Amino acid sequence: MLAVVLTVLRWDDADKIATGLSALAGVAAVGVAVWAGLPRRDQAATRGKAVHVRKTGNATATGPGALANTGLTASGTALPDDIRVTDTGDAEASDGGEAGTGARLD
Repeated sequence: MLAVVLTVLRWDDADKIATGLSALAGVAAVGVAVWAGLPRRDQAATRGKAVHVRKTGNATATGPGALANTGLTASGTALPDDIRVTDTGDAEASDGGEAGTGARLD
């Protein structure tokens, strides 16, 4: 439809319209680039935050796939910048379980 309009108009008018549309497309491209560069909501929510885990109890994992962690288990892309795990309890694993006392970050 735009090609038909530009063909029907005189050269000077078509040139002005095409220039205006190109300018709008350029502004839109810059806007998309700025939007893409902004941090996602889940990243912004934890930026600058801290997690401190201390004085936890004991944990036991028994059986395949079982997990015992007396510290911190976290996953995802929105992890805090400052993670501290201190004075954790004992963690035991048996029969194929897995145990940890620190920070497990996936």
